[in-house]
Amino acid sequence: MKLDRMIGILSILLQQEKVTAPYLAEKFEVSRRTISRDIEALCMAGIPLATTPGQNGGISIMEGYKIDRTLLSRSDMQAILAGLRSLDSVSGTRRYAQLMEKLSAGASSLLAGDTHILIDLSSWYKASLSPKIELLHGAILSAHRVSFTYFAPKGESGRTVEPYDLIFQWSSWYLWGWCSNREDFRLFKLNRMTGLKLEKPFQKRPAPLPDLSPERVFPNVYQVKAKIRPEFKWRLVEEYGPDSFVEQPDRSLLFSTGFTDRENLICWIASFGEGAELLEPVEFRQEMLKFAEGIRKIYLEP
Repeated sequence: MKLDRMIGILSILLQQEKVTAPYLAEKFEVSRRTISRDIEALCMAGIPLATTPGQNGGISIMEGYKIDRTLLSRSDMQAILAGLRSLDSVSGTRRYAQLMEKLSAGASSLLAGDTHILIDLSSWYKASLSPKIELLHGAILSAHRVSFTYFAPKGESGRTVEPYDLIFQWSSWYLWGWCSNREDFRLFKLNRMTGLKLEKPFQKRPAPLPDLSPERVFPNVYQVKAKIRPEFKWRLVEEYGPDSFVEQPDRSLLFSTGFTDRENLICWIASFGEGAELLEPVEFRQEMLKFAEGIRKIYLEP
């Protein structure tokens, strides 16, 4: 891609005093004419580059131009490369690894990035997730609608969507787009999509970014208190943090937080088995009893 190549050229020029057009052409596997066009585009973008003919000639950033050649420190570059490597974990390609090579050209010690920060965004569903991300990313860039079957708590439905953004949030991947069924912007979880297909092109409309603040997405509708056995302390720390409970004299844990959804609350308490007792809201205690009796009935029937 032209942008990738121009970033790579600028990175080399920031690290080396002078380079030749043949060197750049070989490095990026393009013709010298293409490199000349890239240099011209960089100049038009406000980067004053000088070309010197002759045996010791080459391309360089003009003398006196106020640009910090250490614009990206070693730690900066390593952070960028670690992030780029994480994108390859979901793309199913080496596209971002190749961009890493271009960014770190002339500084091979930076090529590996920070090897102590390993980011894998692919989740457990990499085999099915990567093709979805590739198709949706392509649809966003080319402004093509997509269609799919979507599975939600209220049931399954066919959707046609104008895609605008891919979002990694709450340990999952989502698509933000205009849903023709709802005539509004919606957030769709990729793991709930099946039968994903590319459809006809569309004219892009002004697209606001989604409000993903916890207050907006997970409002505290129910204030919950529960008594949790001490052997489940690790779960409370992992899921809600060490400030979500107070250890009692008998070593039990008094858990307190806000919940958005009643069904999720009941299922979450039930997931502890006999290790948790819901204290508040008091009216939910009867619902917990009905939930438990329903399960008991299933296993008592022959």
